[in-house]
Amino acid sequence: MRIDFANDSDYEYIRERDRHISENLILSKIKGTEIYIIRDKDEHNIGWMRYGYFWDNTPFMNMIWVDEQNRGKGVGKQVILFWEEQMKRSGYKIIMTSTQADEGAQHFYRKLGYKDAGCLILDTQPLEILLTKKI
Repeated sequence: MRIDFANDSDYEYIRERDRHISENLILSKIKGTEIYIIRDKDEHNIGWMRYGYFWDNTPFMNMIWVDEQNRGKGVGKQVILFWEEQMKRSGYKIIMTSTQADEGAQHFYRKLGYKDAGCLILDTQPLEILLTKKI
């Protein structure tokens, strides 16, 4: 497995799977090196991770995707640990993510050392749990 910054050739792969942001924003995130692409040993894309900044100064993992056939093999954990190390090297002391209360991801993040930091209540969505981790 290899983790790289996504490039223009990864756009279609990401666009087909990321239904949470506009196509133009995907391109902007690729150009801003805010999307990591995960490739298998044969150089096939198997997942990606997208981040941004909460309050414009705190790294915030927005989305992680691992193709179905590669889930449960530690791929997600590896890309998150890779991102955490990159953020630490960039001088950040704390990072964030979130997950809906009805999703199992909250347990995954807690196993990686993330702590509950509050929640967000939206009219049409389940409770959104905010999580932070000191790095």
